[in-house]
Amino acid sequence: MKPVRILESRFTPWLLPVALITFWQILSKTGTLPERILPSPAAVSVSAWVLLKSGELLKHIAISSLRAFGGLAIGGTAGLVLGLVTGLNATAFRLLDTPIQMLRTIPNLALIPIVIVWFGIGEEARVFLISVGVFFPLYVNTLHGIRNADAGLVEMARVYGLSNRAVLTQVILPASLPSILNGLRLALGIMWVTLIAAETLAAEAGIGYMTYQAREFLRTDIVLVGILVYALLGKLADVISRGLERRLLPWHNAYAR
Repeated sequence: MKPVRILESRFTPWLLPVALITFWQILSKTGTLPERILPSPAAVSVSAWVLLKSGELLKHIAISSLRAFGGLAIGGTAGLVLGLVTGLNATAFRLLDTPIQMLRTIPNLALIPIVIVWFGIGEEARVFLISVGVFFPLYVNTLHGIRNADAGLVEMARVYGLSNRAVLTQVILPASLPSILNGLRLALGIMWVTLIAAETLAAEAGIGYMTYQAREFLRTDIVLVGILVYALLGKLADVISRGLERRLLPWHNAYAR
């Protein structure tokens, strides 16, 4: 790939965000957008630097990330395992899929009252909400990927004498991997969205706690810092998931060189 094409592919996605921030700064500088309504990007940057320099911002990011990825590990593992079981076993599919699909229609944030009853307002409640949020996209996409694996390839593998385990690991799982990784990508997005709401449950640290406290003191600049941190963490998670797709799916048409 030519250097110009590389630069274009790297920087083009950031053109619109940079343009919007520039336009926002111009409106603030000219007084069209008053600081009391929306602080300028420069003011937000100063607040972010102060929080970063004091170590407060990194502390909140670390705590929020620990909660988020803890919920992802629990809910994601459960979704992946149940997706594999229901996708590979017809009896398990008939028994489990209908109730899981019914539960999937319930917004996970609607569970907050009953989660408080079950777990109180501690870390368990926040991690549970995130686990529920990430469970369903991984379950649905894993199930979809396995049930849509090419039946012809599976039959051919059996004709060539591959064992059931070999058929699973060498044919079915590779064929379902694009769908599973797509489920992971969706789960990462839901993870951060759920975290924002989960951290309003009497949290004592975290990005949500930081923005909630800033709102109480009308520090809109710090609220915007929290929002931008969420956005950047979401983008980082998306970049990681795309990197996994490129690394694990070199044979796929979308990633073939």
